[in-house]
Amino acid sequence: MAVSLHTVVVGAYQQMLPQAARLIDKAEAHCNETGTSPEDLCKACMSPDMWPLSKQFEQIAHHSANAIKAVREGNFSPLPGDFPHDFAAMRKEIADAKAAIDAIDPGELDSIADKDVLFKVASFEMLFSAGDFLMSFSLPNFYFHVTTAYNILRMSGVKIGKTDYLGKMRTKG
Repeated sequence: MAVSLHTVVVGAYQQMLPQAARLIDKAEAHCNETGTSPEDLCKACMSPDMWPLSKQFEQIAHHSANAIKAVREGNFSPLPGDFPHDFAAMRKEIADAKAAIDAIDPGELDSIADKDVLFKVASFEMLFSAGDFLMSFSLPNFYFHVTTAYNILRMSGVKIGKTDYLGKMRTKG
């Protein structure tokens, strides 16, 4: 079986982005059921030196839809600043990312796999091929932020489990 970048990268995004959207729904339901402040939950973080829940969802989109934009354009940088601490903004970010991912032509990523992609933060730079950027930088970051969002919700008492993380697996039949 030949494996394409589309199958690996876009397939991962398509599996996890709907789960991210469901996590937002479960977080909002938790707030409604328990009286937890939505803003407080959106500001929750695992450690003082880590981004809050809302920024985790922004980064999920950044390391999926914006990663694809980066390989098309040849450059990628972190998103500066904060992200709104509300479910509507998080939900829109994930929905927009999913729509962008679903629109990718299956042959596109393999056709640009060797294209240069420059990651830059201030004066620090790393040069990747598009394929290596997606596989060794953005995809691991994507999973990190999905996992971190999940863990923030778990530690905040939201009733979620492993199936809320995994999503629809690519099974036979």
